Amino acid sequence: MEQPARTIPGTQAISRAASLLRLVTQSGSEGAALIDLARASGLTRSTVHRLLSALRAEGLVDRDEGSARWMPGPELFLMGTVAAARYDITALARDIVRSLAVKTEESAFLSVRRADETVCLVREEGSFPIRSFVLSEGIRFPLGVASAGLAILAFLPDHDVDAYLERHPDLDREWGAAHGIRPLRSRLAETKERGYAVNPGLIVEGSWGLGAAVFDRSGRPEWALSLTGVGFRFGPERLPNLGRTLLAHAHQLSARIAGARR
Repeated sequence: MEQPARTIPGTQAISRAASLLRLVTQSGSEGAALIDLARASGLTRSTVHRLLSALRAEGLVDRDEGSARWMPGPELFLMGTVAAARYDITALARDIVRSLAVKTEESAFLSVRRADETVCLVREEGSFPIRSFVLSEGIRFPLGVASAGLAILAFLPDHDVDAYLERHPDLDREWGAAHGIRPLRSRLAETKERGYAVNPGLIVEGSWGLGAAVFDRSGRPEWALSLTGVGFRFGPERLPNLGRTLLAHAHQLSARIAGARR
């Protein structure tokens, strides 16, 4: 994520609290243990507990008294309901995602761009019995890593791509050598030429993904449709057809967004 300037008073506390909110929401309905949140955030347990307690007092997180696990609070729901009027396209997209899963028999997804990441909003299972579980609702990936983020990044203006890569020069340290600047730029060029992104098992070996950007009314790639499945289902004889089907659904959703009432 893009880090704000540290010269602004109070920035560090806000950044830490926001990071914990993201981690708690990623845990879903099961919630997250304090020790896991401390490990994932890189903060001490006492700091995490203090920040979570402050967030709980504001209703942004809650704590299950039986399991002691932390989970999203009621204020997040209320805020999300208000924000959804501007940002949420799941009502427009759900039948398209379902159609994509039915026609390809693979798991289909809708993801949204959030700053330097993608967040999965919708998952629809395909009928093929062997599935990939790399992606599900609430899961985040940096742009350029999963197929959805690769598709979005490829269709951003060149100066935005350059700025993103300057902010994240070490993607290969966490995600492997294939995510270094040079191979990533190569995949971005291939994605732009092909029209859709291909992830040949770079996150989890044997789990492939395809992604196609979905554009807002101004032509910016703010969402993506994607497919995931086991590698042998994405062979050279089937891949082009999957790509055409994915692009057709992405174009349909982009057109629907462009035509939606403002």
